[in-house]
Amino acid sequence: MSTILSVLQENRIFPPAEAFARQANIPSMDAYRKLCEEAERDHAGFWARLARENLLWHKPFTRSLDDSNAPFFKWFEDGTLNASYNCLDRHLETQPEKTAIIFEADDGKVTRISYRDLHRRVCAMANGLKSLDVKKGDRVIIYMGMSIEVVVAMQACARIGAIHSVVFGGFSAKALHERIIDAGAVVLLTADEQMRGGRAIALKAAVDEAIALGGTDTLRHVVVYKRTGGAVHWVAGRDLWLNDLVQGQAETCEPEWVSAEHPLFILYTSGSTGKPKGVQHSTGGFLLQAALTMKWVFDYKPSDIFWCTADVGWVTGHTYVCYGPLAVGATEIMFEGVPTYPNAGRFWRMIQDHKCTVFYTAPTAIRSLIKLGADLPKQYDLTSLRILGTVGEPINPEAWMWYYQTVGAERCPVVDTWWQTETGATLIAPLPGVTPLKPGSCTLPLPGLSADVVDETGNSVERGKGGILVMRKPWPSLLRTIWGDADRFRRTYFPDEFKGKLYVAGDGASRDTNGYFTIMGRIDDVLNVSGHRLGTMEVESALVSNPKVAEAAVVGRPDDLTGEAIAAFVVLRQVRPNGAEAGRIADELRDWVAKEIGPIAKPKDIRFGENLPKTRSGKIMRRLLRSLAKGEEINQDVSTLENPAILDQLKEVS
Repeated sequence: MSTILSVLQENRIFPPAEAFARQANIPSMDAYRKLCEEAERDHAGFWARLARENLLWHKPFTRSLDDSNAPFFKWFEDGTLNASYNCLDRHLETQPEKTAIIFEADDGKVTRISYRDLHRRVCAMANGLKSLDVKKGDRVIIYMGMSIEVVVAMQACARIGAIHSVVFGGFSAKALHERIIDAGAVVLLTADEQMRGGRAIALKAAVDEAIALGGTDTLRHVVVYKRTGGAVHWVAGRDLWLNDLVQGQAETCEPEWVSAEHPLFILYTSGSTGKPKGVQHSTGGFLLQAALTMKWVFDYKPSDIFWCTADVGWVTGHTYVCYGPLAVGATEIMFEGVPTYPNAGRFWRMIQDHKCTVFYTAPTAIRSLIKLGADLPKQYDLTSLRILGTVGEPINPEAWMWYYQTVGAERCPVVDTWWQTETGATLIAPLPGVTPLKPGSCTLPLPGLSADVVDETGNSVERGKGGILVMRKPWPSLLRTIWGDADRFRRTYFPDEFKGKLYVAGDGASRDTNGYFTIMGRIDDVLNVSGHRLGTMEVESALVSNPKVAEAAVVGRPDDLTGEAIAAFVVLRQVRPNGAEAGRIADELRDWVAKEIGPIAKPKDIRFGENLPKTRSGKIMRRLLRSLAKGEEINQDVSTLENPAILDQLKEVS
């Protein structure tokens, strides 16, 4: 394997505004460097200081990092604390009536809940779970839509030391079944239905189907939140309504004080084949970096109205909906629906109405909204915004520029964050008062993080070249293991090729002369064309920079001549073309890519669709695209797709 060729040229730089920097929590490059130098001098001591300053400990820890059994690292292990206490109780004396959550339902109905009321509801549900004999260390599956109740459920589990595993409400009964079994869950929390885009989607029926598949003997109870009142099948003795469970329960519940290393949650990574992979996170380390990155990356201020649009079924929703905002005492927005219902102005109207100050969403959503109305944001008052963020996959420079100029009016820093389910929190991102911004780049590692780009031998590659993104030192929010499979954890993330000493992210990256990181896509998605290894993100960025293109995804397929050929799946800003017109536009795009990157990157196949195959969370299903590119029949489960009919469109090659 050679290094990955970096072909994307991006030289635009946007320095932070002086007025913003003056008020920022980290106000200057000097302040950033001092934190980095402190971490370099005493890595474990740096994190220990931050843990003492940012978390409330029932019993203080005496030991910061235990690396004696690497890579099974332990942080603050002999200290005890409780995540729910840190998110709720700590605010009851200082700001009990402050709004914790502004919840907007699919139909536009708005509910506000204070920290005092959220605490009461969490305690009542925690007591309800205890009445079902749920104990510390027991696993609870949560399979619900976005709602205040889902946060209450997660926090209630944390309060009693139960380990929650949230399963995205768009996953199939089969996926749910696998997770119930792997976790050995004793209770499952769900809803009758969830609402998305004006449609009711059955959840309880999927739960019944999952249980009917068999093997879920550990599961004693199914607790159902009545969201819509839709008809549900009922099993007496097993099923009970959430309202009945909490009715009459005490509104106080003493927290279960747990070791910092006690598992807070298991989150199963999506899209993998074979047995689901349960990423296990600890309580103390995860909570520390959730809170810290709220303060560092999002420059949290008590007056902020913070909105992370992610579903709690994904790690972004864990870190920046359920735990991070509440740990710092923020007011946050939660949203049940989709950004295009009842029209494509939904996000912009919500920012306007709720006076959102920090807006954090996925590049996929941004590109979709550009296609549906690039000038729509100008019809709304977005002056409350002060920071924009992106998460989920690399953002191409042209989408970044639209976000910066049209949504943020060139006054809001864009924090392009790189992290993963496994990392627990953001690791590489601009600090809004510090870092000159570069479109498409997640810029610099946060203080205490030792990111590097290496070749297949673990040696750093020279600046300007691409390679494998790794972390050289452990950090507190790193996953602890894969639930029930320690060997798989070690093989996957600390492989023998690097002597088990480097955390391997699975992403390709490059670093420029300023040390800025640019993510080039998953290593699995690297294109090997005539011996040249190209990152998918760079080819996609070139396509999307064409004025006709709204969104693009590229994959490789076998080719007799070049070893691998590039297949591009393209969504235009116009009606999907057919016949000769499709061929003409395809040729135009090939020439465009050749001009932007070079002839080596020209897609051999171009297919046009009205959309790309995405899960309901907006994630592009690249496995399906690879199958389409190879001409294979789709035998994989497509029940999680928002738009299964798109697959037929994308079979046609232009």
